Amino acid sequence: MNANIPKSLQKRVVIVGGGFGGLKLAQEILNSDYQVVLVDRNNYHQFQPLFYQVATAGLEPSSIAFPFRKIFHKNRNFHFRLTEVKKIDPVEKKIETEIGEITYDYLIIATGADTNFFGNQQIAQNSMPMKSIAEALALRNAFFQRLEDALNSSTVEEKEMNMNIVIVGGGATGVEVAGTLAEMRSYILPKDYPEMDFKSMKIILLEGSSRVLNAMAEVSCIKAKEYLTKMGVEVKLDTHVIDYDGSYVSLKNGEKIPTKTLVWAAGIIGNRIEGLPEESYIQGGRMVVNAFNQVQGTDSIFAIGDVACMITEDYPRGHPQMAQPAIQQGKNVANNLRNLAKNQPLKPFVYKNLGSMATVGRNKAVVELPGYKFQGFFAWLVWLVVHLKSILGIKNKFVVLLNWIWNYMTYNLSLRLIIKPKSKKDF
Repeated sequence: MNANIPKSLQKRVVIVGGGFGGLKLAQEILNSDYQVVLVDRNNYHQFQPLFYQVATAGLEPSSIAFPFRKIFHKNRNFHFRLTEVKKIDPVEKKIETEIGEITYDYLIIATGADTNFFGNQQIAQNSMPMKSIAEALALRNAFFQRLEDALNSSTVEEKEMNMNIVIVGGGATGVEVAGTLAEMRSYILPKDYPEMDFKSMKIILLEGSSRVLNAMAEVSCIKAKEYLTKMGVEVKLDTHVIDYDGSYVSLKNGEKIPTKTLVWAAGIIGNRIEGLPEESYIQGGRMVVNAFNQVQGTDSIFAIGDVACMITEDYPRGHPQMAQPAIQQGKNVANNLRNLAKNQPLKPFVYKNLGSMATVGRNKAVVELPGYKFQGFFAWLVWLVVHLKSILGIKNKFVVLLNWIWNYMTYNLSLRLIIKPKSKKDF
């Protein structure tokens, strides 16, 4: 069965994945000499850096999602298909999807990465990841349901399990979730649940290395930990989780932490697609690419973003798995596709590090820009501006800004809803 893609005299570029890299590439290659087909399992682009705000009731899911068809509705050489890719056939130059085969002249794999549970099936089954809007909503439901359960708990131990929250992974996601939950515990939850004593609620952040935000400079790591500690978050460094049964988190040192809410933000692994040779992959599920983002051993298949690993002198383990490398690679591949159409030489990718940042809470953030490192209120403002600017759509920007202003002025997150599916089939 063939997917119903209109025939064209133009060569076809198929992009698998509409994250930061895939979306940027699609936008850049439009109105060129190519027919563009974007394939994604969702019909919308997700703004991943703000998933944690959906999970903690700060933003509506629709404010950080934007439909692909709306983005590209004016472009006639663009086609979107809602499906999942099952296999790549590099010889026949086609991909097998749930809706049929799609042929390509050039294939760009921008599938991103998923949560890495490091092979522990029990942790995968019982913990709460946050790599999609759906998972962020599931976490929000679970968090508020646990509070309702705590209110009706018959024993102290049961109440403790329901109220405690453990976050594994001290990267930006873990730090941001911990900081937001700490603020909710101080300013919001006591108003919603006056019968409960939130001084007994523990928010515990576990990190396997010697510092949080390990990818940032030491001064930023120290400041972020200082912020979290002052907010009442228990930060445990050099701590490794070995198991979680849904009630107790088991640590390598023998300690057990009672909780029914384990947020897993400890690592990511590239999303694989069957069909490419095993030597195309390295540790972490990433594809080995050359300086032009072509997958090793191919000339018509490219990989960009989190799933790609381009080994250079400055980045011997590949570029950081963040939005900026994906966006820049998407733009460079688009330029190279234009060069291929004109029989011009390809230009190698050179990453321009624009910096990194993380927010810990109200008026608290750490920012690292080329040549500058700063923390505190000004860093928080920079974080707000950068993220607001990056969100697609004027309406979405306005909604997010309005929510932020309201939350800042009132200490009142208005989306404290438990939205349950009708049945398991609705998950």
